[in-house]
Order: sequence, then C-alpha cells, then structure tokens
Amino acid sequence: MIIDDLLRDAKMSQYKLSKESGVAQATISDICSRKTTMKKCAAGTLYRIAKTLNVTVDLLLEADEQAKENDKNQEYRSSFETFKSNTCHHVKDMGDIDFIIDTLEKNTIRNLYEKAWYPESLYLLGMVDYLSKINDLPICTNYNDIRKHKLATILYPSSVLIQAAVMHSDEVKIEAIKNAIPEFMRFNIVESEVRNLA
Repeated sequence: MIIDDLLRDAKMSQYKLSKESGVAQATISDICSRKTTMKKCAAGTLYRIAKTLNVTVDLLLEADEQAKENDKNQEYRSSFETFKSNTCHHVKDMGDIDFIIDTLEKNTIRNLYEKAWYPESLYLLGMVDYLSKINDLPICTNYNDIRKHKLATILYPSSVLIQAAVMHSDEVKIEAIKNAIPEFMRFNIVESEVRNLA
C-alpha cells in the first residue's frame, strides 16, 4: 500500500491532504510521485500525514518500503519499435552467428514469452529463424511450441502506419505485407529490413 492508496481509501486529494495536514503541497506531491521517500521526511511531517490519514507512522514507513521494493522488482519494457531497433543494432554489432548463439544460450525468446511479452518474443524468434536461414544453419527446434503462435493482429512498423494515415489509404499496408520477410510475417509482424539502420 502506498500513499496514493491511502488517499484513495480516505477519499482525499493530495491538495486536501496538504491543507488538512499542514504539510506543503510540494512535499505531498514529491512523496506521491516517489521523488522523495517517507524515510527522508521529518518526523513531524510523517506524524501530520499519518494523523490526517488516520494511520500510524509505522504504516506509512512500511508502505514506503513496500513501494520501494515494488519499484525495484518492476522491469522496464521499452516500446516495440525501440526493441526492434535495439535487436537490429545487436545483430549488426555482434554479427549474425554470435547474435544467434547469444540469444539461444540466454534463452531470451522463452524468457520473453513467459513474461507474456509476445511481440518481442516472436520478433526475436523471427530474427533467429531469418538469420539461420540466410546463413544456412539448421533451425533451432527448442521453440517449435512458440512457432505455433502468432499475434492476433498484424503489427506494422510505425512508419507504415503513419504513411497509411497521411495518405488515407491501406495501400501502404498491403505493399508492406508483400515485402515482409516471411520469418516475421508468420507471426503477424511486418518487417522488411533488418540491416539498414539509422
């Protein structure tokens, strides 16, 4: 439980907490946005917040510790476009074979899939399959269960979506599908270029 939950339970806004507790609005805002922690607050500040919210100071400190632990355990997930770009840069930097070996040894495809990060998992599997094909390597069979799946809707590059919106036409999308690499398209991911990086 964090202070936002306590405010919600008390049906109180940050502004109202500030007014009723006498604690500066900026301090309340910093606590709620996690810019500062309860441990860094003066004892008097904690007491006034706790009294206004009708909880103990210990509860505030425990809630703060719990929120801090949750923040540590939360993994950052970048946008899919950023993930694709990073993957292509890794391929360029490492080389095809080393990239395949690294991805398979770390079991990244399965790890992403188990986190339900399906676009990332399937994109990486498409990349490994594509690089294996163009380098005359056998396809790794460890992911045959994942190969049976595909995204529910086609995932286009943002550049294709923008162009289609500007032109008010799906012609761009149709053309993108025609030019898509089959190893990606089998998962409903439109990808046509993994080498030319900006």
